[in-house]
Amino acid sequence: MSAAAAATAGAVTFVWLGMVLGISFLEAPLKFRAPGVTVPIGLGIGRLVFRALNAVEAVLACVVVVAVAAGDAPARVLGLTAGAAAVLLAQLAAVRPRLNRRSDRVLAGQDSGEGQRSRAHLVYVALEAAKAAVLVALGVCLLTV
Repeated sequence: MSAAAAATAGAVTFVWLGMVLGISFLEAPLKFRAPGVTVPIGLGIGRLVFRALNAVEAVLACVVVVAVAAGDAPARVLGLTAGAAAVLLAQLAAVRPRLNRRSDRVLAGQDSGEGQRSRAHLVYVALEAAKAAVLVALGVCLLTV
């Protein structure tokens, strides 16, 4: 793999990882602990933040895929790149629509949101943790190429 392609893919991978860690594992849980933030307000903020995060993630994923494809990458880098992209795609195509439907109900007053977290939320968190692990592995692999 060329040094330029590996450096580009590595830098973008670590930026992507930082965004996931900062938003998903720091901002998201903390916003509900802030004084005066109700479940509907937190969900409204969360929807905006995650819509923006996911849009940026899609762009970053495309940059990584292009850099890896152009750089004649080894199989482990190709596999990890595909894994990160697949997890993001699963989140966007399968899980986010279900989360949006539930948050629509909460924002419309049809569900308090105070009960147990939805199964879709737990799946999203599990996928987010898996994506973070794959991004760490991918970034480390790109540093060693």
